[in-house]
Amino acid sequence: MTEISVLIVGLGILALILIMGLLAKMYRKAGPNEALIVYGFRGPRVITGNGTVIFPMVENARELSLELMSFDVAPQQDLYTKQGVAVTVEAVAQIKVRSDRASILTAAEQFLSKAPPQREGLIRLVMEGHLRGIIGQLTVEQIVKEPEMVGERMRATCAEDMSKMGLDVVSFTIKEVRDKNEYISNMGRPDVARIKRDAEMATADAERDTAIKRATALRESAVAKAQADQERVIAETASQTRQAEAQRDLDINKASYSEQSRRQQATADKAYELQTNIMLQQVTAEQVKVQQVEKEGQIKVQEAEILRHEKELIATVLKGAEIERQRIENLANAEKSRLTAEAEGRASAIRAQGEAEATIIFQKGEAEAKAMSVKAQAYLQWNQAAVVDKLLTNMADVVRAMAEPLSKVDKITIVSTGSDDAAGAHKITGDMTRIAAQVPALFEALSGMDIKQLMSNVKAIKTKPEDTPDKP
Repeated sequence: MTEISVLIVGLGILALILIMGLLAKMYRKAGPNEALIVYGFRGPRVITGNGTVIFPMVENARELSLELMSFDVAPQQDLYTKQGVAVTVEAVAQIKVRSDRASILTAAEQFLSKAPPQREGLIRLVMEGHLRGIIGQLTVEQIVKEPEMVGERMRATCAEDMSKMGLDVVSFTIKEVRDKNEYISNMGRPDVARIKRDAEMATADAERDTAIKRATALRESAVAKAQADQERVIAETASQTRQAEAQRDLDINKASYSEQSRRQQATADKAYELQTNIMLQQVTAEQVKVQQVEKEGQIKVQEAEILRHEKELIATVLKGAEIERQRIENLANAEKSRLTAEAEGRASAIRAQGEAEATIIFQKGEAEAKAMSVKAQAYLQWNQAAVVDKLLTNMADVVRAMAEPLSKVDKITIVSTGSDDAAGAHKITGDMTRIAAQVPALFEALSGMDIKQLMSNVKAIKTKPEDTPDKP
């Protein structure tokens, strides 16, 4: 009993294992990248993303890949554009089976029995045909410059045919467009020239802007430098002005000090000169007094002669002295007026000095005038002897003055004609003697006195006894 039970249990377990293995073999699962096409007594079914039980002998299943198919679209023949230019276009197409049940069943009908290369070859032929038709409607410029537009038109054109095959065009991208006649390379030359021209223009503009900025910077730098130089010149001018003002003040102070020193020196000199003149006046006055004392004895003898010559002396000596005094006073007044006028145009210090000098000159003139008055009074007391003495004393000076022009002669040339009296050195001395002999005649013509009479009177005075009174 026990052995039978164990056998039954073992058979049961074996049967269970067999059933589970059979069930596992009957259950088919579809991955996320594929679709499971089940066909049999229950009709076609599409399993995606899950699993199902397939009964043996009555049902069967095939996998259909839903992965993205990528392949090149490169027709072997040249494609002609709208312009008739033969071009070669290489593109990449991305194709996949649509996810809906009808598209999967359609794709299964079209490609389930074919290998992937065969399936890609069929799709490539369809896309190359559509690409040829699209290229024929476009220009080379559009194909080269607008590849996205070509891809969009390809997707729109192939959508219907691809849909009939249960496929969908995910993307269509042109990799390369070339031609044998260098049309594309020549097509870019105008753009290259334009770009080059624009680049050169941009470079020229940049250089111009740089030159302008550089010139502006240089101008601003020059302006700043000029302003700095101007400020420096202004500062130097102000400094020089201050230095000049300081030097001027120093010169003024020096001039003032020098002027005060000169004024004091001039005052001292003029005071000394004035004192000297005063002393000379006093000496002259004393001399006059001495002469008056000496001639007191002669005055009585000469009274008659003095009376005779009184009018003559008044008309000559005294009047001349008065005229000389008046002339000296006029000169002093004129000098004073001149110095006063000049002093008014100078500084106050110079004005004071001028006034001091004018005062001193006036005092000197006044002193000279007083001296002349005293001398004139003395002349009134002179007798004939005094006149003769004065004449004889000054005669040498008169002759010297007459002969003075000869002292200015550097060289004397004597030309002789053969006669002893006509030329020679004694001729010059003889002329000088004759000039000296004319002095008495000149004196008589100017004074109206007879010099011979004066000399005889002097001789008579000397021979007269001292106790005998002189006759007039």
